[in-house]
Parts: sequence; C-alpha cells; structure tokens
Amino acid sequence: MDTTDAKVNTQPRDMPDTSIKDFEAAIAELESIVKKLEEGELPLEQSLELYERGMKLSRFCHSRLEDAERRIEVLNERGELKPAPPSLGSDAPER
Repeated sequence: MDTTDAKVNTQPRDMPDTSIKDFEAAIAELESIVKKLEEGELPLEQSLELYERGMKLSRFCHSRLEDAERRIEVLNERGELKPAPPSLGSDAPER
C-alpha cells in the first residue's frame, strides 16, 4: 500500500469529525464501507482503516439519532405539545 494515500487523523477523539457532512451522507458512506469490507478483497491495513472510518460514521449517526429522539414531541390527549418521555428512546422495557 502506498503510504502517500494513507490519511492520518490527528484530530482529538472528543472533537467532531468535520469530514462528515450530514446523516444521509454518513449512512451512504457507511453502507459503502460495509459492502467493501464484506467483499473481503482488501488488504488488512486498508480494511482496518475502513473499519475505523465506519466506526466514526456509526458514532456520528447514533449521536444524530439520539438528538432527533430528544427533539420528538408527542401530542397529548388535549392536543398540546409536550416533550417525549425519556424512556421513548431507551432499549430497556418499561415497568
């Protein structure tokens, strides 16, 4: 693999990745990465780089979905808007 093509990410982990533009673009790129990795034709180093990028995209998408869940508003029986309950987005069953 030519090292001139390798991208080195010097960005701190807590800083947002500015190369990810929006949710839809991130999903499309993530789907492309998954397809390439599933084909199994790539050298190990390139596969690892794609896997790392895929994880960043996955975290970005997960974060955007959590933000969207927090913004969801539910109409109550009077037609008034109220914030969605925190349990709406949780995976744990309600008791």
